Amino acid sequence: MVPAIFGLSGLTLTDNERAFFRDADPAGYVLFGRNVADRAQLRALTDDLRALHGRDRTLICIDQEGGRVARIKPPVWPPYPPGERFDRLWDVAPATAIEAVRANAEALGLDLAEAGISVDLLPLLDVRQPGAHDVIGDRAYGSEPLRVAALGRAALDGLARAGLAGVIKHMPGHGRATADSHKEMPTVDASAEELDIDLEPFRTLAGAAIGMTAHVRYTAWDAENPATQSPFVIGEVIRKRIGFDGLLMTDDLDMEALAGSVPERAARAIAAGCDLVLNCWAKMDDMVGIASATPTISAVAQERLARALRDTTDFASPARMERHAALVARRDELLALAEAHA
Repeated sequence: MVPAIFGLSGLTLTDNERAFFRDADPAGYVLFGRNVADRAQLRALTDDLRALHGRDRTLICIDQEGGRVARIKPPVWPPYPPGERFDRLWDVAPATAIEAVRANAEALGLDLAEAGISVDLLPLLDVRQPGAHDVIGDRAYGSEPLRVAALGRAALDGLARAGLAGVIKHMPGHGRATADSHKEMPTVDASAEELDIDLEPFRTLAGAAIGMTAHVRYTAWDAENPATQSPFVIGEVIRKRIGFDGLLMTDDLDMEALAGSVPERAARAIAAGCDLVLNCWAKMDDMVGIASATPTISAVAQERLARALRDTTDFASPARMERHAALVARRDELLALAEAHA
């Protein structure tokens, strides 16, 4: 098994993709808007991916946060709010905000489960900092570590109720970066003591099954390498100081924060201690290169993968989908409280 999560080029598998995926046996797949048309098409695609390897427990993920990060969209699927909406509700009633996040995540998860998706790249545990780039911005659950952790836990709980695994991101914290890692390498010069604030939500939720690294360089820990490719950040900060022992995947390798070819980026991330690399853009040359440049998935990573997917096979039935409308209505009722106090 190749320690990679690969993207697909379109609404169905091409003949080349089918042959390559069958031979390479990647750890999982990631879906984007280009892979989504309607409910029947999306479920057929995910069924095809599972059948390709004969595994019901297949990592099929999507980046569906809500707000500006959404791959399934209206009019086929309902919109979902960004993290900032729940942050504002916390100012009015913390327990109500937790309930609203949980209901929102379960409703979102039911949509994804119905489509045969097993993993959502949610929640963000980045602590929002003043003066940071808005690449995180309204996606965050707030600027207080306790609040971020509490709302992040509620999101994980809601996804789990829908039969999905969540992903805590972006480890060890993207909230104070002053650049967009999609376009350039962000460098954070905060001290190790200051960075403890960023670590707190991840420590609180260190038992999560899956985590994602940040393409951010933290000079207090490693002045040369971003977290994704830093043996110190992964081994000492993420695994030891945070205490995370789940499946660790990278953010997208195609992001311009990273240098070198995509296969070289993948090899460096795996060598640094990541379990899986995320390669989103379905470029066959890059995927073939990653398969050649990386070793077979480690036994430890394979065990973490199995553990992460253990409870993700019960895809949403019509009976469970009946809950969806009630969950959305409850979320909206609770969010209206924040608007009433604005």
